Amino acid sequence: MPNVFDSYREALVVENHTLWPEDYEDWSRADKMRVEALLHATPREAAELDYLRQHTGFARIITVTAGDVDRLSVS
Repeated sequence: MPNVFDSYREALVVENHTLWPEDYEDWSRADKMRVEALLHATPREAAELDYLRQHTGFARIITVTAGDVDRLSVS
């Protein structure tokens, strides 16, 4: 069930992944790292959030959207 924050799964997150659309391929690695840190610090607010079950817990997967970038006032 994507896009639903799950506090149970959040407690078991062992990996963070961020998927970037092609629109942001010209961004510097530093800018991407800053956005990733902000998104994963507040996953409840991410527009596209999913969890992937792993042997040791869950991986949190956030797909960056223009709405996320606007909300974070980063460009």
